[in-house]
Amino acid sequence: MQGGFCHAILYPLSANERKTIMATQVYEVTEIELLDGTKIKMRPLKISLLREFMKKFEGLQKVAEDNNKSMDVLMDCVQIAMKQYAPDLSVDRAKLEDNIDLPSVYKVVEAASGVKFDDSGNSLAAGIPGLN
Repeated sequence: MQGGFCHAILYPLSANERKTIMATQVYEVTEIELLDGTKIKMRPLKISLLREFMKKFEGLQKVAEDNNKSMDVLMDCVQIAMKQYAPDLSVDRAKLEDNIDLPSVYKVVEAASGVKFDDSGNSLAAGIPGLN
């Protein structure tokens, strides 16, 4: 097959071509284990949740100097992401906070948004222009 995506639309694949083409995954599935042993598989958020997530995440820049407020913003983001990953945790903030540690919070944020934290996982402001 030549011409890429447009070619495929204009000229349907033959039966042999359909059999030999394999699906390509454009995202990485990440798994975390919560403190209670629950395993959650994560991939990038669907657009409807990503909009809500990113709007909340933008607030991190405003509170970057206050660790408690920064943690609240990050947990708000995780709670939004849990609407897709583990809906029961998205409605119970106390249960979520009792079952997640900081490294897992960072993994959820990274998986949900693609925003990468530094290698040590210590920078609450990583990925925000002007703060790293």
